[in-house]
Amino acid sequence: MKQDSRISYVELCAEEFSKVKAFYGDVFGWTFQDYGDCFCAFKDGSMDGGFYRSPLHSDSGQCAALVVLYAKDLEATQERITAAGGELCKPIFSFPGGRRFHFLDPNRNELAVWSDR
Repeated sequence: MKQDSRISYVELCAEEFSKVKAFYGDVFGWTFQDYGDCFCAFKDGSMDGGFYRSPLHSDSGQCAALVVLYAKDLEATQERITAAGGELCKPIFSFPGGRRFHFLDPNRNELAVWSDR
C-alpha cells in the first residue's frame, strides 16, 4: 500500500542508458526495464525510479535535488563506484549523525552515499 505524501519515484537524466544501467547495476544491484527509446525505469529494492533521455545532468551546485543513498560500508561502496567508472566529487566527510561522500555517475549526475558507521 502506497503511503500518502511520501516520495514515491525519482527520475534522473541519462544520455546513454547502457552506461547508467551498467554502472548502477554493477555498483548497487539495481534492475531495469526499458520503456521505448526515451525512458528506462529502475528498481533499487526499496524505491522505484527512472532515467529519461537527456544530455543534461543533475548538479547540487546548480540547486538540483541531491539523491542520497545509504551504505553500511562507505569505503567499499566508494571503491565499487570508482571501479565502475564513477567519479568522486566530494571525498568522505563527517556530519552530525554519520559520514558521506558525493560522486558523479557516467552521465555526470551528482549523487551522495552516507553511512551512520
